[in-house]
Amino acid sequence: KPSACRIYIRSKPAASSTPTSISCGDITKLRKMTGAGMMDCKNALAESEGDFDKAMEIIRKKGQAVAAKRSDRETSEGCVLAKSIGDYAAMIALKCETDFVAKNADFVALTQAILDAAIANKCQTLDEIKALPMGNGTIADAIVERSGITGEKTELDGFNFVSGACTAVYNHMNKNQLCTIVAFNKECDAQVAHEICMQIAAMNPIAIDEAGVPESVKQEEINVAIEKTKAEQVQKAVEAALKKAGINPSHVDSEEHMESNMAKGWITAEDVAKAKEIKEKVAAEKAANLPEAMIENIAKGRLGKFLKEVCLLKQESIMDPKKTVADVLKAADPELAVADFKRFTLRAE
Repeated sequence: KPSACRIYIRSKPAASSTPTSISCGDITKLRKMTGAGMMDCKNALAESEGDFDKAMEIIRKKGQAVAAKRSDRETSEGCVLAKSIGDYAAMIALKCETDFVAKNADFVALTQAILDAAIANKCQTLDEIKALPMGNGTIADAIVERSGITGEKTELDGFNFVSGACTAVYNHMNKNQLCTIVAFNKECDAQVAHEICMQIAAMNPIAIDEAGVPESVKQEEINVAIEKTKAEQVQKAVEAALKKAGINPSHVDSEEHMESNMAKGWITAEDVAKAKEIKEKVAAEKAANLPEAMIENIAKGRLGKFLKEVCLLKQESIMDPKKTVADVLKAADPELAVADFKRFTLRAE
């Protein structure tokens, strides 16, 4: 009886999706050219059959697709950098979605490269910066490509510049989250310039002096102060009337407190009814007879306090609270003055 015979068929190995001509050196080269990840570079070279120009276009298109897909996402993280070249200083923020991406060395390096380009060209708008050449395209293209690499929405924001006889910059705690830039009317001692930059970072002034505060802001502050003062005067009259009637004002300052204090036995239903009557009657009478001159004087005083808080020169120095910023400048040089300043932070305040 013939012995059984078995036949083995070996299947043909599947063709490699990566051309044999693509080496690790090619992948590394493309990565350096684009900043894309190793696998993205490998796949792009495979798809382009080793053509670097086509591979770069593939990576660029991937960035465009990611940017379009995530266009409605919020960019609450990012990297803020500032730089001075003597008579000109600028800062810019490259924003993204997560802190993880913001702290990536390549992301920070791209931010620095964009800032360097803006400084070199003394740009004055974001559009000018976006149109500057970078790599094989523009800065705008480089930002789109970065979106493809990180998978996050990436955008430029916070561009500001100042110019003057002398400029200084400050990166708060070197965390790339808050920067300030300042211009002076003449050469300034480095330590004094640094202190002014820190002052702006810490105290967030909106203008150098009162003249720099928009009239609309002052008027709005006056209006708020007037309404606040009126409410306080009415409240004082109501509280005085309640105390005269033998009712503790804090026991009847809201419906919730009234119910709670009745449940505790601290006040009676009659007290509550009486308190409501007093509050309504006294409030109406006082509001109709408020002394306008007194209200305006108090409101002006509040405006003055506001201006002291938001005007750089009027602020107390963070280094020496006994002095104002104006005093610090005068002590350094009687002719020294702040010509301009800008501040940008990624954090809500």
